[in-house]
Amino acid sequence: MKWSKLTFFSKALITLLAAGSIGAAVYFLAPGLRTSESKKLEKLNVEDGDVNNVTTSEEMALPGTDVSSAVSSKPLIKIAGYAWNAQSGIIVANGGPKTTTGSLMEKNGVNLELIRQDWLTELRNLQMKFIDEFDKGTNFPKEGAAGIMIMGDGVPFYISSAQQAIDDKYGKGKYNLQVVGAVGLSYGEDKLIGPPSWKMNPQSMKGALISTVVGDGDWVVAVNYAFANNIKVNPDPTTYDAEAVNFIACANDDYIEASKDLIKSQKEGFTIPLKEVKAGKLTGKTINKKVDGCATWTPGDKMVFDALTGFTDVVSTKEFNNQMATAVIMVKQWAEKNKEVVLNVLKSSYQASNQMKQYDSWKKKASETVAKTFNQETGDYWYSMFKGEKGEKNGISYNMGGSRVFNLADANQYFGVTDGTNRYKAVYDQVSKYLAELNPAGFNQNVKRIVPYEEAVNLSFLKQVENIDAGKADVADYTKKATQQVASGEWQINFESGRASLRPEGKDVLDQVYNLLIQAETSKLELFGHTDNTGTKDGNYSLSRARAEAVKSYLIQKGIPAKRFQKIEGMGQDEPVGENTTEAGKAKNRRVAINLLN
Repeated sequence: MKWSKLTFFSKALITLLAAGSIGAAVYFLAPGLRTSESKKLEKLNVEDGDVNNVTTSEEMALPGTDVSSAVSSKPLIKIAGYAWNAQSGIIVANGGPKTTTGSLMEKNGVNLELIRQDWLTELRNLQMKFIDEFDKGTNFPKEGAAGIMIMGDGVPFYISSAQQAIDDKYGKGKYNLQVVGAVGLSYGEDKLIGPPSWKMNPQSMKGALISTVVGDGDWVVAVNYAFANNIKVNPDPTTYDAEAVNFIACANDDYIEASKDLIKSQKEGFTIPLKEVKAGKLTGKTINKKVDGCATWTPGDKMVFDALTGFTDVVSTKEFNNQMATAVIMVKQWAEKNKEVVLNVLKSSYQASNQMKQYDSWKKKASETVAKTFNQETGDYWYSMFKGEKGEKNGISYNMGGSRVFNLADANQYFGVTDGTNRYKAVYDQVSKYLAELNPAGFNQNVKRIVPYEEAVNLSFLKQVENIDAGKADVADYTKKATQQVASGEWQINFESGRASLRPEGKDVLDQVYNLLIQAETSKLELFGHTDNTGTKDGNYSLSRARAEAVKSYLIQKGIPAKRFQKIEGMGQDEPVGENTTEAGKAKNRRVAINLLN
């Protein structure tokens, strides 16, 4: 596509990518040369709601505590993952870190060991060790891990970077990492933590420095919030831009370290030396900047709130509810060779999750097994965090925890198997766009390509899980009028001049909007069309309404239910956001605003 045909959104992102690719080199050059310039990008919207549901089926016996002898003769399968409560379903299905007597894994003939590993780099190393032994002819390697569990929105970063290393070592196409299913969902647990002012006045985030695992799901939470509020993001972790949100990578790709950075900075005055940037140019000054916030998850959030006063959860996966599933990643060639094992792991997890969704006894048992598996805190702690806990300190309230588990109906719905709306693909494609265009941590210099969704996700295993109570997936209720506005975004959607016909680049923007609306699927929508002052005032009312209707029609064609649209209105030229005396100002005024309400 030619530059002249690209949308403002695409041009801004491509410009940001080009700037980011030279940022590391410019860091060491003389002041005044251009470095990675912070950019404003299109707004992302957030919304409450989840795919959790309640079903009715017979309560099953809880797993025991003793390690199973019934499956001890079977090959040992290892799966590693973060200490993350959204894994509760698979953990209680196993009865703890090793398969226990009476557990669903035992009943389904699986000998499973779950390994806690909070470092993303070490999770990759475990899979690489597994592949190395598998490549030598061992079907059930003792080294490494057959699978890992990470945040679904972190998968594009993980698979693309790990796949590059695998291709370099074994040759392209010999081994492929794939998501074989999802077993849970973060529902508030993963969050951006900062001062309350960020929540009350998002623009006060300008100049903030946030510690996080760059490229991972919590980084996405923070980036989403910045974009949703039209705040520039500085893509270069070596520089500081007072007019943007700035990020630093926490040590060891460990989310706990992100929390520690914030605590250390606030309590001990710990600072990070960063090269100052203004308007995309180095000034020659070094700013010793304190860490102002972090993007982390439980128990990192509790660590911060226990240690500090004056901080709250600014935004989380409770608002952006479909963003972060618990993805299970395995080697395609091994998984297909050992299909029954993979199917029984998923089957056991979905059975246990369905019990958790119905019976409190299973939730409590899950929390006990989580405490044992993570070797941290107590069952009561994880039980409280699974449901989500509110706290208050010196008049400032905050939320901790919040997780969901997937039964089979949830998983099939999330991946669009049952209703054709693939929620995870919307997440995967959106984050892939971030990686390509924001270039976090020099991603594009180290990875030849982003693995596309079609190669990264294998739904064949999910589709073959059978002979269990799948449960019933929730269906969003759009019958009631929504009154509370959750978020509002405005997009410059290109139309044919003086007409309501979408141009190709306008459709490109709406494809991104579609991804956002899928992730906020319980919300209702209002569309407001706007024009510049070209033509007559009455004519512009009609034109702006027609353009809003064109947006509605396109989104319905993509799969957004018509009953989600609560209001369509043309505002004409009455609410300009730019000067109508310049072409740039007029371009800003030709827009469509989309409000999300619940």
